Amino acid sequence: MDNDPSRGWDAAAAAFMAARSDVGVDVVRRWARRLTPGGAVLDVGCGSGAPIAAALIEDGYQLFGVDASPRLIAAFRDAFPSAETACEPAQTSAFFHRRFEGALAIGLLFLLPPEEQREVIGRVAHALHPGARFLFTAPQQACEWTDTLTHRPSVSLGEAAYRQALEACGLRLADQFTDEGQTHYFDAVRA
Repeated sequence: MDNDPSRGWDAAAAAFMAARSDVGVDVVRRWARRLTPGGAVLDVGCGSGAPIAAALIEDGYQLFGVDASPRLIAAFRDAFPSAETACEPAQTSAFFHRRFEGALAIGLLFLLPPEEQREVIGRVAHALHPGARFLFTAPQQACEWTDTLTHRPSVSLGEAAYRQALEACGLRLADQFTDEGQTHYFDAVRA
């Protein structure tokens, strides 16, 4: 049994932070313009906060970050001391007992087994105000691969299965985007 709640990300934290770039920031900023200005946004799997949380905080959103890696959440807290954070897995985060104008999970869902992906989608849906949005990344096609940093399995459920999982918990797939690095984004809205 694996007792690492970060699923290898704490051990890979330094490599992850060194490799992180600004790819995707433009997509996230365009998505955030659809949210209530200054609203509360939950960054699920926030990592160190660079560059996504940094951009949203700079644009005036109230950020909440959750990540299971102690090293990554420590870097997030150092960079954004006024943001509320929790070092815990997304699957059990207490933040889902609050309500948010938006939530995002960039580079997280596909790292979880399929049932846990559906569980997190349901927990996000429960935490969103009506009309709030959820942005997450995963390949559009169903596929499996090995993560290059953690060497653990990654699984995209594919568009049809994500659409079904979203609809099962009151979310509607509203849009899709691809950034300059060819990362695919799903944008869902709570009814």
